[in-house]
Amino acid sequence: MTTTLMCLPYAGAGAGVYRPWRRRESEVLRAVPVQVPGREEEFNRPFYRTMAEAAAGTAERFRAAAGKEPFVVFGHSFGAILAYEAVQHLVATGGPLPDHLVVSGSTSPRHRQAERLDPDDEVAAAQAAAIAGREIEIFADPLARSLLLPAMRADVDLLADYTPSTLTPLPLPLTALRGDADHLAPADEWRDWSAFTSAAFRTAEFPGGHMYLTDHWDEVWRTLEDLL
Repeated sequence: MTTTLMCLPYAGAGAGVYRPWRRRESEVLRAVPVQVPGREEEFNRPFYRTMAEAAAGTAERFRAAAGKEPFVVFGHSFGAILAYEAVQHLVATGGPLPDHLVVSGSTSPRHRQAERLDPDDEVAAAQAAAIAGREIEIFADPLARSLLLPAMRADVDLLADYTPSTLTPLPLPLTALRGDADHLAPADEWRDWSAFTSAAFRTAEFPGGHMYLTDHWDEVWRTLEDLL
């Protein structure tokens, strides 16, 4: 049976970033990107105001997308914390639970640190580039900045205000992925994800920084298939 991979995007991004995985459906795994309100086809919907609201809303989207099929959850950076909180919400509200949680490019929930984006769009674009560890070409266009930065601000604000809903380990396997030069996820704080599962814990590193994922879609996909 094919397992559904629920994919949550990084800060400011929409579900469309997972297009490379939508083309790689196999007998083992198929990607189902999960949208966060306020971007792409849901551009006019209000942003989540708290992580608790985001977790509840995302958990409902998991339920709707999963049906009766087995599923796993994947999130990168901001998406990793949102994935963790959404799965904890499923635990607290009777499931269904994923077979596996995969977190990428993130320290564990108790090591979260986030700096709010500056109200000036040019300064905020520079901050975003520093977070990503690379230039974000689309932010060179003032109109694009004005359209896209509000979503990133909303997500970064959720992280800045974030306190874990619980430190109780999840009753399911957890795998943590990371770029080996990720300045936002130091190795010791990243490995601390091991404290957030009472089941199997694994790690895998890839060449690159915080946004290693966008350079290694195929390699990460193969790693996820191997997990299953």
